[in-house]
This record gives sequence, C-alpha cells and structure tokens, in this order.
Amino acid sequence: MALRLTPICLIVLIAAGFPACDPAARKQPTRAQMTRPMEHVEVTRIDKPRTSDRSEDRQHMVESQVRARGVRDPRVLAAMGNVPRHWFVPTGDQASAYADRPLPIGEGQTISQPYIVALMTELIELDPGDKVLEIGTGSGYQAAVLSELTDEVYTIEIVEPLARRAIEVFNARGYSNIHARIGDGYRGWPEAAPFDAIIVTCAPEEIPEPLVEQLAPNGRLCIPVGPNDNRGQQLVVVTKQPNGKLRRESKTAVRFVPMTGEAEAGE
Repeated sequence: MALRLTPICLIVLIAAGFPACDPAARKQPTRAQMTRPMEHVEVTRIDKPRTSDRSEDRQHMVESQVRARGVRDPRVLAAMGNVPRHWFVPTGDQASAYADRPLPIGEGQTISQPYIVALMTELIELDPGDKVLEIGTGSGYQAAVLSELTDEVYTIEIVEPLARRAIEVFNARGYSNIHARIGDGYRGWPEAAPFDAIIVTCAPEEIPEPLVEQLAPNGRLCIPVGPNDNRGQQLVVVTKQPNGKLRRESKTAVRFVPMTGEAEAGE
C-alpha cells in the first residue's frame, strides 16, 4: 500500500537509495474480520480502460520517478504510464496524484509511492497469461498496474471500506481482469491457486507458508519480511524451483507496515 522516498504506502527511506515503508500503522482488524469467511466480489468484465487525461503527468512520473531510479522493464514502464493514478486518489488530493510520495486514502492507509509499485512489479517478472495474487489491495492502484501485464489478477484486502472502494473503482473504470476479495490474505486464495506470482504489501515476521504453497513451479513471491522495529525488514523475492526447493533473495532494506489478521494474532 505506499511508500515514499523520505519517507502502497508503505515506506520511509532507511538509507539513501533504499525504499522504505510509510510508518502509518494498519488499522487493526476486528476478531470478526479475522475469522469470518472471505467475501469474493467479481468485477464486471469489459475491456481495459484508457484515458488521455493527465497523460503528461503520467509520463513525467514514469521518467523522473521510475525509470530514473533504475526500473527498466519496458512492459512495467508502459503499465505505469497507462494506469491513471488519479483514479485511485481521493478527491482532496487530486492535485498531488502524481507526486513522488504516498497519499492518504483513509482508514489510516496510503496509496503507494509510484516507484515502489513499479519496483515490486518488476521483481515478480510477470509474463502475459501469468496468474498473479496481491495481498493488500489498498486503493487498487497496484492491482490496476498488474492488470496491464497479465489477464488474471487476484487481490485481497482485510480493511473492508478500502476493499469496497477499490472494487467500485475497478467496476466503474472497467478493469476487466481483476478479481477482488474482502478478507485476511495470510492464507492466500487457495481456490484460485497456483499463482505464477504473488505480491505482498505488508510485512509478516516470517513468510506465510500458505503463500509459498500456492506458488506454481517457477513462481515468484515478492514480500517484505521482518519485525516492525528498528531492525527493519528486507524486501525478499522467493522463487519456487521446479523441484519444489525455494530460492530466497534479499533485494533491499525496507520498512513496511506489519501484516495484520492471522499473522499478527500468531494463529
């Protein structure tokens, strides 16, 4: 959910050049939110949306905030240029929609800084036709970016008002390949598994085993891992090799908000 370079939403720079997480804490879920069955809401299927509104703002964002910091995948750069970030920003912050920082979206959460969205998207190396799962829908911006790269996007949000607002945007704007669910993402989305890639926008102290189990062979999981204290966290990419063994790579130091729900409860 978001990040800033001094400080989607999740990040405060830990050291120069490192992305880090917005320290705003996640709103705590109720016991009912943690234990009730997940609610699945399908998005109406129509073509991917396009608009010329604020296209210059988008292109400037891509060049000055994303490409300039080392993101090179042309498909990711194109996706960042195609998705109107202002569609996912509250009315009061429209003037700052393409600023190089996270913005509040309510419920104590933020829309992620554009750079961190692009970085994590690049790290999972999506191919057309891949199935991807996002844990932490937030504003819906990250899911919309992923939807530019593949035809099957699944996203879960534990904070119900945010989830419902994102679903409204998906439907109103015509994001045809996004499946949205309200619930705790700790256990992933088993009915839709396996996934070729999983992105997590909140930090557990340990990688949830259900998410690893739901990776397809050669699947990639991008997740911040570590305690929510001064020791910080690492942005980790886990690849499930064809023989089932895992390759774990630490990419950079970050500080994300903690994963809530079952992960926080230690269940």
